[in-house]
Amino acid sequence: MPPKPSAKEAKKAAKSSKVCGEIKKRKSRRKEFYSAMSIMNSFANDLFERIATDASRLAQYSKRSNISSREIQTAVGLILPDG
Repeated sequence: MPPKPSAKEAKKAAKSSKVCGEIKKRKSRRKEFYSAMSIMNSFANDLFERIATDASRLAQYSKRSNISSREIQTAVGLILPDG
């Protein structure tokens, strides 16, 4: 007959099995979180690219070599409603 585990060992074993179950739950949540973050990242990059393109076009129209805050504000106003 094998020796009976002490209270400390039994507690440790229960804790490790509980942690294993929590890790599985976290992994599934984390996967959803990463996909949501990927969508938000794509949205932010797309918006930044549109603003930069419009601001660059506005600077070219006014024959300026630099993009100032005025061009950026105008580009944001054109792209975003009530921006």
